[in-house]
Amino acid sequence: MTRLVPKSPSPRTSELAKKASFDSQTFLDSAGLARRVVEFAKKAPIFSQGDAAKHVMYIQQGGVKLSVVNETGKEAVVAVLRPGDFFGEGCIAGQRLRMGSATSTSPTTVLMIDKDEMTRVLHVEHEFSDRFIAYMLSRNIRIEEDLIDQLFNSTEKRLARTLLLLARYGKKDERQKILPKVSQETLAEMIGTTRSRVNLFMNKFKKLGFIDNTDGLEINSSLLSVVLHD
Repeated sequence: MTRLVPKSPSPRTSELAKKASFDSQTFLDSAGLARRVVEFAKKAPIFSQGDAAKHVMYIQQGGVKLSVVNETGKEAVVAVLRPGDFFGEGCIAGQRLRMGSATSTSPTTVLMIDKDEMTRVLHVEHEFSDRFIAYMLSRNIRIEEDLIDQLFNSTEKRLARTLLLLARYGKKDERQKILPKVSQETLAEMIGTTRSRVNLFMNKFKKLGFIDNTDGLEINSSLLSVVLHD
């Protein structure tokens, strides 16, 4: 169980979070939107890099890992998504082929929405359109922060920040959550390092009392001190 005391968000983040908190599932259920529900077993491919991009997807249950693979076969994890998250939205911006792969991290239920249908609804349902755009802007800010993190921060800081983000640190309505099951290999791929380095710092965090894996992985808010330390 993760127990965190959230920090006060910035005005911009607060506004985006407020808009992104729109109950997309309720809207999708009531809007007469043409879509289908697909269930995936754990570690099942949802789409692969290079596949035709034809659908926007919405996670109802479970989790999804987004990743890319370079020419030599090295994989990098772009994001780990949870229920309430959209993905695959590049198709409505003209993306013809998937730039990365999506894999379920647990038994997962996904709403598949045809790109033409999603485009139609975004044009006619203004409230949903506003919330969807706010959600995407919020996620883009997160991606920019991740890039800066990769460029300028140490491995230890990157790992600490990733653990806090996975625990939804700072989310006002999510103060206690069980941290999603993420292997050390996946954490290494997310922060651009090796599993042995992740293991080294995880042991250090545990010794310092920042994390506790006695009964699931619990993140102490004091882990933030690693991110803030110069």
